Amino acid sequence: MQIQISGQHIQITPALRERVEQQIGRFERLFDNIKGLDVVLSVDKAEHKAGGTLHCAGTRLHADGVARLEDDDKKDTMYSAIDEMIEKLAGQLKKHKEKIKDHHNSEVRESRVPG
Repeated sequence: MQIQISGQHIQITPALRERVEQQIGRFERLFDNIKGLDVVLSVDKAEHKAGGTLHCAGTRLHADGVARLEDDDKKDTMYSAIDEMIEKLAGQLKKHKEKIKDHHNSEVRESRVPG
C-alpha cells in the first residue's frame, strides 16, 4: 500500500508518520484490495485536523478527524485527530466490505433452481 502524508502549516515529524503507519495496519486486516492512503495533517488556530483518503478497489473513502485545542490536553491533539480519522475510515471500510460481499449462499441458490 502506498502512503502519502503531507502537512499544512505543520512539519511531519517521524513520530506523526509512525503514528499513521501504526494505525493503518488495521486496514490491511479488514480489506485486501487497498491501493493507497493520502493523509493531510493541518493546524489552524484552535484545532488540529487530519484528513485521509483511502483508495481501494471500486471506491475512494474519505474521513476527517478534528481535535480542538483545550487548556487541559494540549500535547496529544494531533494524535487524537489522527485516531479519529482512522476510526472513521475503518468504519467506512467495514461498511464498504459488507456492501460488496455476496450475502447469499450459492449452494442454497443452486438447489432452489428448478430444472
